Amino acid sequence: MEGLGQKFKNKTYLNLDTTLEIARQKLADRNPHEVCWRASVKYDEGAQEFVVPFLNEDYRVTYPSGEVYHPEGKNVSLDTQILILHYLYHAEGVPLHHKWISFKELPSGQIYVTPFHNRAIRPLIRYFGNNPSALIKAGLALGGEKREFGDASVTIPVFPMVPVTYVVWEGDDEFPPSGNVLFDGSARHYLPTEDYAVIGSKVVFELKKVAEQLNES
Repeated sequence: MEGLGQKFKNKTYLNLDTTLEIARQKLADRNPHEVCWRASVKYDEGAQEFVVPFLNEDYRVTYPSGEVYHPEGKNVSLDTQILILHYLYHAEGVPLHHKWISFKELPSGQIYVTPFHNRAIRPLIRYFGNNPSALIKAGLALGGEKREFGDASVTIPVFPMVPVTYVVWEGDDEFPPSGNVLFDGSARHYLPTEDYAVIGSKVVFELKKVAEQLNES
């Protein structure tokens, strides 16, 4: 299992450097034009590079070597590189279902529900449960779209075909704040469930960072 979320299953998971190399090799075996169609990304023929939108920024991926970089020279973490490569070679080109499902409804999602809750949903509630408007503002700054779920919700286009919706409900005298993370019904056709565990957490912390920046401005 090459997904990043192997660490959610046991303590001894594949080294990220090894995971990255495997992902590069798998991408090299794909036809670049087919990849573009399946993942809804562009391919720069002259540079032989994919242009991949990820969290409201465009990244470049060289082909066939699979080197991931940011055009402005920003550091690209290993987990981001792996997620981008996984998206490129896992994408199947299936249309969005426009039906939202929870993490446990993903293939084998039940296995990772508890760690997913601890790493994604609990931080979401902690950061935005008592300040739902901040979730909307941060989500819009990341290129997201406001939704009508809960007291505040926003859909983030993590990848072109991977929308993820974050929902919070404010607490009251009887109930504490709550939240959820929802995925499109087509999610299984674009990434393995383990990688959605990573995305769920990664985007929450990106939302937190953006919210803090907006608060300071």
